[in-house]
Order: sequence, then structure tokens, then C-alpha cells
Amino acid sequence: MSLRIYGNRLLKTLPGESTRPTSARVRQALFNIWQGTINGCRWLDLCAGSGSMGAEALCREASLVIGIEHSSQACAIIQQNWQHVAKPEQKFQILRGNITQQLKKLSGQKFDRIYFDPPYASGLYEPVLQAIAQYQLLDPQGEIAVEHHHQDWTPPTIPNWEICRQKTYGNTGLTFYQETGSREQGAENKENFLLPSELLTP
Repeated sequence: MSLRIYGNRLLKTLPGESTRPTSARVRQALFNIWQGTINGCRWLDLCAGSGSMGAEALCREASLVIGIEHSSQACAIIQQNWQHVAKPEQKFQILRGNITQQLKKLSGQKFDRIYFDPPYASGLYEPVLQAIAQYQLLDPQGEIAVEHHHQDWTPPTIPNWEICRQKTYGNTGLTFYQETGSREQGAENKENFLLPSELLTP
């Protein structure tokens, strides 16, 4: 199976619904919302599935993309997809395994944009968002987009975070979090993004 993303690029996907790629409508809506913020950003793709969101971020000039995915088959597909679209100067890595354990390994990193799309009934929403907050993975000026069913979902309350917008597209909902008061802090702290020297080779 395959799907098309930004720039009419063709990606591979696993057969069936095991990874449930984010729909084209939701992908387009998300990148319209985040338009102008992807170039040079550090992107974290959680429950990455086929890697379509991270691939789209690479196509839009993200400087760093990290994906976490439990399925070894899916990780192989993600590797192929990201190699297909990444430029030599862009860095990416796929981490396989339990999502909260892998998030702990990223402690000390900062990400400008985080996309989290778990299986809707997985029970992962609150523990994963709590882990992101605990390990301080979100840049003070960053945002997290959480994909969920538009009805059967209650937004977890995360200390020092606030919901900055919520959108609905058919049966899919997107809820966006940011640090409390981050809009008032201004953009002056986002001038220089440095990639960790020890991190990541394609």
C-alpha cells in the first residue's frame, strides 16, 4: 500500500489498519495550522505508524525528526520513507519500543513540534503526555498536537500546560497543548536551535 504527501511524494504503508495513517485531510489541516513554523524545527512523531507525519515535516524542511513506534515492521517502513524524502543535511532517527521508555531516553532534548497519534483506545494519552512534561521535551515556545476520536476522548490535564486550540475533522479531533503562558513569553528564545552533537544519523 502507499499514500501521497506534500510535493506529490509517494510513501509506503503497512497493509490493513494496524497503523491507521493520519488522513490526508487532517495532515493538510495540521500543516496549515503550523504553516511557517516547520522549516528548521525539531519534530517528534509519537506512535509514528507509517511515518507520514514525520515525512511531511522533512519535506517541509524540519531540521530534525525523531519517531517512536512499537512495531518493528512499521519501523522498517518509516526508515524507508524518511530516507526517501530526507535531504543530506536533515537528521532523523526511529526509536522502536515502549513509548514511555523511549521518551525517557530523550530526556534533555527539546522539540518545537510534537505529533501524538496513538490507537484511540490504547490508554496511552495521559501517561505519554505526562512523560513529555516530566522529561521537559517540549520547547517553551513549542506545541503538541494530539489526534483522537472527536467524541470519545477527555483531554488530560497536564500541570503547566494549557489547551491552545481544538479542531474537528469528521470523526477525528486534534487538541493542541502548549506551556502555560508561552504566548506571552514571545519568540525571542527561539532564535538559535542547536542540534545535539551526539544525536542522530540517517
